Amino acid sequence: MNASVSIQVVPKCTTDEEVIRIVDAVIDYISSTGLTYYVGPTETAIEGDYDRLMDVVKECNKVAARAGAECISTYVKINYRPEGDVLTIDEKVTKHHK
Repeated sequence: MNASVSIQVVPKCTTDEEVIRIVDAVIDYISSTGLTYYVGPTETAIEGDYDRLMDVVKECNKVAARAGAECISTYVKINYRPEGDVLTIDEKVTKHHK
């Protein structure tokens, strides 16, 4: 596993309920990829192969659009090690969730 990303998809909507519905659709898609992920209060972390993660990031916007978002702001942080492994989600957060 040479990469991890955190992604925050922010659809422009008129109600909080619509935002939640669209973000839930994006999280359902991320879950369907089979990749390891962690949902936080403002973003979702995903880990895996760099190229696969970039495809997932691209598809997240399409999922939000298909769910009804007319405008989407997406914020992505990428941790990439071409020649090695990145720290896993568990290594980063487990000690904080005991």
